[in-house]
Amino acid sequence: MLRLSVNIDHIATIRQARRGVEPDPIAAAVLAELAGADGIIMHLREDRRHIQDRDLRLARQVVRTKLNLEMAATDEMQHIALDVRPDIVTLVPEKREELTTEGGLEVFARMDSVKKFIGPIQDAGIPVSLFVDPDEQQISAAKKAGAAWVEIHTGAYANGKNDRERNEEFGKIVESALLAASLGLRVGAGHGLNYVNVKAVARIREVEELNIGHSIISRASLVGIERAVRDMIMAISN
Repeated sequence: MLRLSVNIDHIATIRQARRGVEPDPIAAAVLAELAGADGIIMHLREDRRHIQDRDLRLARQVVRTKLNLEMAATDEMQHIALDVRPDIVTLVPEKREELTTEGGLEVFARMDSVKKFIGPIQDAGIPVSLFVDPDEQQISAAKKAGAAWVEIHTGAYANGKNDRERNEEFGKIVESALLAASLGLRVGAGHGLNYVNVKAVARIREVEELNIGHSIISRASLVGIERAVRDMIMAISN
């Protein structure tokens, strides 16, 4: 059954706009789980622009489904992951000046360093997912690097300007999911998905999990997070 994990980073974005204490992303995580979310995602960025260390450590105590820590492949983040022990780690590329993650991780050209980095994490019993573009080279490299999962970057599909572009990018996602599954990788997908464009991705048999944040949190600002999560579960179920 297709699962939904909710990224709550932008609850923290609102809080950090005033450097205050509300809204609390931990409260959001609890409400998202109560609404039926199968997992909670937090991206602890190097610049700490939204999620803070305190949030991650409290989430580890509170989250009862699956805690997914998104992070860059740095020594600091590896240390934090091994200390906090989330249920899964997702490695993502990270630039300080970007508004959001702009593309997939370069695994093919950095396979040896990626393999060396994820080894201690997976040896500690924490599976590692690599956030990659829907590209045959990157998918194959993720397998060779020893990852347990890939999360296929759906941003180009979501941002397609017309049906031709969207259909072309969707085809890449389908092919990448098929390849990943054939290699024994578990498959997730996410980035830019909303209540409309998610429906096609939800029909891809090989995709086990959808990771969605901005669209859910945007709707939550108007209708509440429980309803926003339930609406997304309905969208992917249909």
